[in-house]
Amino acid sequence: MKKFLVAVVLAAAASAYVSAQSADQAQQGPTSSKTIKDPTEYNAYISATQQTDPAAKAAALEAFGAQYPSSVVREESLQGAMAAYQQAGNVAKATQAASTLLQAYPNNVDAIAVLVYGKRQTQDPQQLAEGGQLAQRGLQALQTMTKPEGLSDADYAKKKQIFSVIFNGAAGQAALVNKDYANAAKFMRAAVENNPNDVADVYPLGLAYLSIKPMTPENALPGLWYIARATTLVANNPQALQQINAFGKGSFKKYHGSEEGWVELVALAKTQPALPADLAQRITQYVPPSPAEQAADMLKQQPDPQQMGFGEWIFILTSGNQQASDAVWAAIQNKPLKFQGKVIEATPDTIGMAVTADGIEANMKEVEIKVEEPLKAAPTVGADFKVQATPISFTVKPFLMSMEHGIEIGAKPAKKVVKKKAPAKRSAVRRKRKQ
Repeated sequence: MKKFLVAVVLAAAASAYVSAQSADQAQQGPTSSKTIKDPTEYNAYISATQQTDPAAKAAALEAFGAQYPSSVVREESLQGAMAAYQQAGNVAKATQAASTLLQAYPNNVDAIAVLVYGKRQTQDPQQLAEGGQLAQRGLQALQTMTKPEGLSDADYAKKKQIFSVIFNGAAGQAALVNKDYANAAKFMRAAVENNPNDVADVYPLGLAYLSIKPMTPENALPGLWYIARATTLVANNPQALQQINAFGKGSFKKYHGSEEGWVELVALAKTQPALPADLAQRITQYVPPSPAEQAADMLKQQPDPQQMGFGEWIFILTSGNQQASDAVWAAIQNKPLKFQGKVIEATPDTIGMAVTADGIEANMKEVEIKVEEPLKAAPTVGADFKVQATPISFTVKPFLMSMEHGIEIGAKPAKKVVKKKAPAKRSAVRRKRKQ
């Protein structure tokens, strides 16, 4: 793509025709071409354009632009200098020439293209953002640009197409980095439709579509297609192929419910670049069972709710499946349960705990326990706590199970103080008998 861009810019610069005339010729009458009236300026320009060494030509054209800032061909001279520097392989000077050109002529599409392309290659977030903004300016300028003299209609159309790819790709990349996935997909799609074989745009396009939430068929299907297409474009790069294929396969399974059909999708993407019209029939969306259906299935797999854990109980009790909820509650209500969890809040009389992985992570109280006997000291918030308690009621939103008769498991029972009785006094009769 880089070499292709350079070739297009060079061709554009070389084909820009300027009819330079001497002062005497200019007096013969107006022409449709630009006319240099000053003979000295004319000779300097002709001398610069006729240089055969790219580096020398670039320096001469750049010097001409600096010496004649009001010349009618200054834009052409700076553009020619930029192209010659590219031809000489001097990227830094070509970029500098493009910046100078753009400062003087803010809508010069060739200069915008060179700068945008260079900023995108850095992969630096700041440079990508600047390139994205500049690319959108380029897209606007592309709408109003006119065909240079001497450039055929076919070459002009090709130039506009290539610049459209560069601008849309850069704008899309910047939006993707900024997590503006909808605009990233819009710009990248325009780039890929004009150039379907550049993985640098095809892969980000698929990524942008698959990053839009929620995952609807409108976004997921093109996303999966372009990721599959990207795998075919990196077939000669084993590392990239492995990474892109793994991401695509995982996304396909998430949408479709299984990996079945992924290999066939990749094979189809290899044979045609365009998005198939019947993709929705080829890849059906997996619709997971509702919570109520999952609750019923859980009880089918484990008919005895007492063999379940707190996470399963809470899921069923909040699933909306009243029959399943009643079955679970009947099995655990007023039954002493032993469990442990994380202390969320505590007093000597009441302990609030999280008892599921989600609840512990969210630091959310899921059970509230009234202890059997007040504790000497409340347990530390955040600590693990083992307890036996009896469920008596619950609320669904937010979920909270109330329990009573809480007893800490593993706590040493308080020692009972046993008072020793004083020895009984011997009676006088017994003492006499001993005597």
